[in-house]
Amino acid sequence: MSIKKILIANRGEIAVRIIETCRQLGIRTVAIYSDADRYCKAVSMADEAFHLGGVALADSYLNGEKIIQTALNCHADAIHPGYGFLAEQADFAQQVEQAGLIFIGAPAQAMRLMGSKSAAKKTMLTAEVPCVPGYQGDDQDPELLLKEATKIGFPVLIKAVSGGGGKGMKIVEQAADFAVQLSSAQREARNAFGDDQVILEKYITQPKHIEVQVFADAHGQVVHLFERDCSTQRRYQKIIEEAPATFLDDQYRQAIHDAAVQATQAIEYRGAGTIEFILDDDGQFYFMEMNTRLQVEHRVTEMITGVDLVAWQIAVAEGKPLPLTQSQIQCRGHALQVRVYAEDTVNDYLPSTGLIEHMQLASDEHGLVDSGVRAQDSVTIHYDPMIAKLVAWGKNRADCIERMQTMLNHSVVYGVTTNLAFLSAIINSKPFLNQQIYTNSLDNKAIDLAQTIPPAVLAIVAKNLIKNGASNSIWQQASGWRLQETEPLIITVVKPEHSQQHRVMVTDEGFLVDGQHHYQPSATDYCYQHRHYLQVIHNNQRYQLQLPNHDIQAMASDANTIYAPMPGKIIAIKVAAGEQVSQGDTLLIMEAMKMELAIKAERDGEIKSLSATVDKQIKADDILVELVP
Repeated sequence: MSIKKILIANRGEIAVRIIETCRQLGIRTVAIYSDADRYCKAVSMADEAFHLGGVALADSYLNGEKIIQTALNCHADAIHPGYGFLAEQADFAQQVEQAGLIFIGAPAQAMRLMGSKSAAKKTMLTAEVPCVPGYQGDDQDPELLLKEATKIGFPVLIKAVSGGGGKGMKIVEQAADFAVQLSSAQREARNAFGDDQVILEKYITQPKHIEVQVFADAHGQVVHLFERDCSTQRRYQKIIEEAPATFLDDQYRQAIHDAAVQATQAIEYRGAGTIEFILDDDGQFYFMEMNTRLQVEHRVTEMITGVDLVAWQIAVAEGKPLPLTQSQIQCRGHALQVRVYAEDTVNDYLPSTGLIEHMQLASDEHGLVDSGVRAQDSVTIHYDPMIAKLVAWGKNRADCIERMQTMLNHSVVYGVTTNLAFLSAIINSKPFLNQQIYTNSLDNKAIDLAQTIPPAVLAIVAKNLIKNGASNSIWQQASGWRLQETEPLIITVVKPEHSQQHRVMVTDEGFLVDGQHHYQPSATDYCYQHRHYLQVIHNNQRYQLQLPNHDIQAMASDANTIYAPMPGKIIAIKVAAGEQVSQGDTLLIMEAMKMELAIKAERDGEIKSLSATVDKQIKADDILVELVP
């Protein structure tokens, strides 16, 4: 059957991505949206768009019945689920087909099998695909699980059977911590997936994450499209992906490709899928899981193969054979993708919500930007805080990293805090450049990403202020200062703990900072400004500075009062009024964006009062706890 209209059961950048391919194929598209997404980019791009409901996922992107009915009402031929939401829900896929529509995704039976980590592991063991030693039984008695964990040997990894994206996953270092971590993992899994069953695995201390893109059609053909290295993660969330994994030798690479194809053949698969492997310190690889959908990082595979994977998905859904055989699929060059998140990497990766006041994301003939948002859109608490993906291609890995750095240097976002500086620091770090980064490197703080502001950055700021006239009251920090006079420019840098002043003079040798350091800004130095915020690029590192804003008054705060860092819900309270606590003790646990966040004491003291109650919805900056010394 030829597909002429597709309803996209998703939002954000993946909805935009699918629309782009459909336009090239002459296929009409239908977008759906919640109240929060009424004016989003995908809605404006689609040929048709229909409102589903409120911001609650059950009213919109997880309401399969309403999505199917919308597709029937607008006479769509097929539904593309994208990734996330209903993309790996077997019941939804089955209901789509029962309604007479085409589901552009994996077969329901394959989803059910691979959607259960325990069943998937049993299937892979039967197919003789290497698996991590562990426990995947149905008996979930906590005492039995502790015995099995002890038998495996600590550290062990607790993983939600229906999990993904790091939710419901906990590392347990010793038996004494097992019960608490098991309870937390089950609670996260229950809230995110409606299923609190877990499996246990031996925790590999220096793991590499290698995954293979596979594709299968309805005619029995299965191919791989090479591998991706997704080892750069934080809290089990990928942030940088690349293809191919150049540290693998040819023999090892072929063995992984063969295992991935073997795994796919074992489940009578159809469509796009990803077989994820974990590599241990001894060079062994083990099956981790299969994602029965398109991946967020599919673009790097497209870059090195020249294949449009969304177009392949549509062709396979129409019943056509795969466009290429295995021997016809070639790997050319290297590709790298970074995920730009609205989050504060310095403040424990807290998501940052609010209005995107300004956004400039760079690309060129060797790169692309996938984004579902634009300037003046808002990042809300309701959905994932990813703003965009930047993807670069180069003739080799070094060339690709250089091109990605250029893209990052020419990108800037204001209004929400982003991880752009974090990304630049990582791809310039020795562990990343030497391919010695592991999935836990960032969580273990094995990479030193700490920054101090060098004098050169202040010289770049001074040049920018002079270029812009230093006329606005926000920028003019020295009374009566003018260009070409001998009075220094006083630059005040605002920091969370204090403000610091620096004196900058213009001399024949460049800019003299604090009477000690000369620097002449170069063509590869950049300074972006938005109101009283500055982002400076120097030596491929991004420095985010704030100058005094004389138009607003900062809210006072001290360690005796604990504020909510973001909107969310209180799910557990660990202390009571009158109780003595020490710095670092967990006071309560809140849930935000389906992840648990422990709120800790910032000093020793006694609990004076608790404003929070279990299940209470809270806003950012709400007072949660008050302490007395």
